[in-house]
Order: sequence, then structure tokens, then C-alpha cells
Amino acid sequence: MGVALSGGPDSLALLLLAASAGSVVAMTVDHGLRADSAAEAETAAAVARSLGVPHAIATVSVAAGGSGLQGEARRARYAALGEWARREGLATVLTAHHADDQAETLLMRLSRGAGLSGLTGIRPARPLDEADPHGPWLLRPLLGWRKTELEAIVAAAGIEPARDPSNHSDRFDRTTARTLLAASPWLDPIRLSSSAGHLRDADEALDVVTDRFLAEALSKDGSGVRFTPGDAPREIVRRALRSLFSAHFDARPDGPGLDRLMATLAAGGTATLGPVLAKGGPVWTFTPAPPRRSI
Repeated sequence: MGVALSGGPDSLALLLLAASAGSVVAMTVDHGLRADSAAEAETAAAVARSLGVPHAIATVSVAAGGSGLQGEARRARYAALGEWARREGLATVLTAHHADDQAETLLMRLSRGAGLSGLTGIRPARPLDEADPHGPWLLRPLLGWRKTELEAIVAAAGIEPARDPSNHSDRFDRTTARTLLAASPWLDPIRLSSSAGHLRDADEALDVVTDRFLAEALSKDGSGVRFTPGDAPREIVRRALRSLFSAHFDARPDGPGLDRLMATLAAGGTATLGPVLAKGGPVWTFTPAPPRRSI
């Protein structure tokens, strides 16, 4: 197993628990976003060595992009973890996401009007690289733990963790969610995390139903496909179209765009969404959209 070790209290607790359970290796990703990040990575390495855990440091470059600074840092971090896991021949990489993280994620996504898939929160297990389901897996074994419990483990071991000041920055939505949880005792992170798990079960059940529906509703038609929505529930149709766009046109439309397309097709209209030309009626047809004329 590999452990993603930031040097903060959560990942240090994960390292202590994992090292006590079996043979592990660890890696720290230095994003270079703070002046003392390199020193913190070296401190994390020293803790790992003191436990007899082989450790590596990966330095990555992060620039603000379409996903924002935190989103780009996350992308670079998981890319580095994936490269390390494949190089080391690891089956799994563990991260220290906990119940408080899950509760914050659920509140953030509720505030953005997320659908069912978004409200499933942080998944306990997934391929580290979504495009490589047979490669190393990412596991989050601490989603049932509170942050205070993890901090107590680190304190009992006499280790001083690093503290990331961005965790308290008002620039980030997660800080707002964290503040709300701290000020609202009735918002129990364990129960919110449990709700995310129930929503994840429902999401997976709907995926199974959607796959069965698609097997009957979809047929090839030359370079395109034909789709018969019938009287299927709206959510099943939405999921079916998302799958259709991905499998047949390598496209991933956003939720609002897909909703607009569904309304147009249900009314018998024609519309283009991304690389796809769609025509409505009792049977919906989807073909590659013609090239746009250059002006």
C-alpha cells in the first residue's frame, strides 16, 4: 500500500495507522504554493523514516486554470501519485479524507445545486486514474472517522503536524462549509457522511437500471444512434444520454446543457450540443454535428 502524506494531522494519523497494520510506502507531493512547503515535505519524510516507512517527495508545478488553484493542485497531486504508484508497483494508494471532509463536500455541493451523482460526495474507492480501471486504486479508509480522532492519534504519538493556512482562508468554499459545521452542532459530520453513502448506493442502483434501459432503447444508425425515451423517468433518460454522449461521441456535456437538449428533443426540435446533432420526436437521433463554417 502507498500512503499520500501531506504532513498534516490527517495524513500523519493515516500513516501511523497504516504502518501499524502492514508494510507501506509513502509519498509527499510538494505543490510549491507556499514558501515553507519544501521544508514541510522534508519534515514529513523524516516522520516516515522514523517509522521505517520508505518515502518519496514529488515536486509539481501548479498554475491557476479552469478548475481554480485548488482544483489544479488536486489534479497535479493525483497525477504525481499515479506515476509513483505505477513506478512502485502499488495496488492501492490511501488518502486521509475523513467524515468532516465528506460533510463539507456534501454541503458545498448542495449549495451549488448538485444532482444525485454530485451528492454522493467523496468516494471510498475508485481507480487512481479513471481511464485505467485496472491500474492502482485510490482508497479512503478514514471516511468514518472524525478529524478530532485523527488529531488525537498524532498527539498521542508526540508528533507536531504541519498546518496549512489555506484551510482557514475565506477565499475557498470549503472554509465556509467548515465554519458552518463548527457553528452548527446539529449538523453531525458522521450522519452527513452516512447520508452521502446512502446517496451513493442510490446512484449506483440508478446506473444499473440505466444500463438495462439503454440495452433496449438504443440502436446504431449508420454513423449515429437512435434512442427511444418512451415513458422512462427523466433521471434515467438523463443518465442514458450522458452515457450515449460519452460512449459514442467521446463527449461529456454539462448538466444544464443536457437539460436544455432534453427539453428541445421532447418537444420534437433539433439542437446541437458539443460535437453532436440531435433530432427529437418519438425517437431521438444523434449524429456527428457538421463542421462549423469559418467566418
